[in-house]
Amino acid sequence: MFNIVEKTFEIGGKTVTLQTGKIARQADGAVMLTVGKTMILCTTTIDKKVKEDIDFLPLTVVYQEKAFAAGKIPGGFFKRETKPSEGEVLTSRVIDRSIRPLFPDNYHYDTQVVCTLLSHDPEVDPEIFALIGAAASVQISGAPFKGPIAASKVGYVNGEFLLNPNFDEILESQLDLIVSGTHDSVLMVESEASELSEATMLKAVKFAHDSFQVAISAINDLAKTVNKPLLQLPAEHDPELVTLLKNYCKERVISAFLEKAKQKRREMLDTLKTDTIEHFEPQGYDSALVAKLLKKLESEIVREWIVSDNRRIDGRRTDEIRQLEIETGILPMAHGSSLFTRGETQAIVATTLGTTQDEQILDGINPNETRAKFMLHYNFPSFSVGEVGPMRAPGRREIGHGKLAWRAVKPVMPEKAAFPYTVRVVSEITESNGSSSMATVCGASLALMDAGVPIAAPVAGIAMGLIMQDSKNYVILSDIMGDEDHLGDMDFKVAGTDRGITALQMDIKVCGITLEIMERAIAQAQKGRAHILYAMNNVLNTHRTSLSENAPTITKITVPKDKVRDIIGSGGKVIKEIVELSGAKIDIDDSGEVSIAVNNAKGRDIALTMIKSIISDLEVGSIYQGKVAKIVDFGAFITIGGKDALVHISEIVKGRRLDKVTEVLSEGQSVWVKVVGFDKGKFKLSMKAVDQETGQEIIEMA
Repeated sequence: MFNIVEKTFEIGGKTVTLQTGKIARQADGAVMLTVGKTMILCTTTIDKKVKEDIDFLPLTVVYQEKAFAAGKIPGGFFKRETKPSEGEVLTSRVIDRSIRPLFPDNYHYDTQVVCTLLSHDPEVDPEIFALIGAAASVQISGAPFKGPIAASKVGYVNGEFLLNPNFDEILESQLDLIVSGTHDSVLMVESEASELSEATMLKAVKFAHDSFQVAISAINDLAKTVNKPLLQLPAEHDPELVTLLKNYCKERVISAFLEKAKQKRREMLDTLKTDTIEHFEPQGYDSALVAKLLKKLESEIVREWIVSDNRRIDGRRTDEIRQLEIETGILPMAHGSSLFTRGETQAIVATTLGTTQDEQILDGINPNETRAKFMLHYNFPSFSVGEVGPMRAPGRREIGHGKLAWRAVKPVMPEKAAFPYTVRVVSEITESNGSSSMATVCGASLALMDAGVPIAAPVAGIAMGLIMQDSKNYVILSDIMGDEDHLGDMDFKVAGTDRGITALQMDIKVCGITLEIMERAIAQAQKGRAHILYAMNNVLNTHRTSLSENAPTITKITVPKDKVRDIIGSGGKVIKEIVELSGAKIDIDDSGEVSIAVNNAKGRDIALTMIKSIISDLEVGSIYQGKVAKIVDFGAFITIGGKDALVHISEIVKGRRLDKVTEVLSEGQSVWVKVVGFDKGKFKLSMKAVDQETGQEIIEMA
């Protein structure tokens, strides 16, 4: 019944099995990857109808984790998997970015790659193995894919590289690096690093590339054994029409791309498109085909011009950074803010400080990631590129760009013990013409320092580009614009401090680049990053010494462990009362550490007084805040820190005797009292000795 084919290989001390022919046989390519107790089903399905009217690759990649894989039931009301988590989106993007460059330009079949985690071994990080399984499923699907490819994850501990570290090992690592590629080139890089040098990062990339060659060999053997016929690609376009188009529009294309202003350049190209269609349509050429070929010719003409003349679209040198404008503190109510403008790319970035209660709760398969105290969110509205578009929840691109900026800044964030706040950074892109994620990195660093967050060092980011005719003729571009990204072969983003790299991301649109090109790009990026850091430091080079008046202040005290229950109270009754009376956010853990976060000194003092009254015995002469627990004819019983004491009717109001206690008091009312005596095992209280507004003692004048 089953025609099973299996290939096995060893990588990083783990045995990996690729099996096809048993599960999901109706998919064009299906591979069950097994490593340890982890099992990932990777499928590739292709719609055999060619999409004639498109000029892009219709590829969709989905990575999904089933809760049962880790022996869990999903949280929430529905108790089933719903929308993908951030981790699933990011893994989907890593797979997509790795395989997309290796499909032919004229491949226009709808293609879907789905990777499903069915069983999860806690000792195995499934991300890399999902990518390997996806690459194998594409390779055997019949798609004319220029693989095989594979990938590795690299850690760095005590000066040694770790291959495919697990969740626990990556916690101790100075590096979290993913590299994918073919036999002889690198396709995709994604990393977070603790200010490592350029040389160390390059060695890590080479280590990763060397390590996954065994996986490439196994996938190649699997594909040869399966031996599925390849899909036929559509015929190439009429070369005569291509020549006619090039002769007609070349000079106008160059003229348009010499225009520095993005919107003006777009207008010139739109006019050229209209004129070209009107010129060729009467000659019997299809307008959609003309428009499609014109777009391709624009890329070829400009690329050829940049490489031959070593001249960029906006006239800059290849290593020149656009003009920078930097401001901080632009939002008066935000806890910290910045405006970072680089050419026609601009970001407003805001920092908000919160408490432990504001931490993000995570519900993924990584047991070490349950809460997040640092969040960075990136928003890209359509007006930032002068377009009209729907306002929706963040998409894959926004999630990916936000995570890249998060990776860049996280290594310099303070430890919780030194800075107990939960931190959220939001980047609102208000203009975009290339490298908005790196503008977010720069703006986030400035907004954090403006908020008083003691980051270890400022972080800057830069996007590098590549125009490559062949391995010998190429140009590396610093601080690329949107058109240079679109027309180029590489988007290489590097972020870091003046001490080293904190994040690296590389996407390739060709069949990979050599380590030599990557080394040159990193060296050129270092110079650009230094230039940007210099400009940032001239505005703000360290964190402010005080927090915004709008930010909460956090006061910490340690109480005896056996008093934690008393502070919380039955069903949380006591701590709710403290929060209600003080307006503070209060966090308390089992170790006895209590954090009080509040925006004003009065609220802090109320909370501290109430907590101290709970953990200590009442002292004669001290003032406390309590709540009326019960009213009797001769006075009222006041609860102070879980203890009840009587305030006599004669001690409630100064200057007159009350007929009824209820004239001024009601049960549940908060009052200030002074302990004026202790007799026969009972404390005596007085309200009239304390100013009920301020809680201060009323001093009798002689």
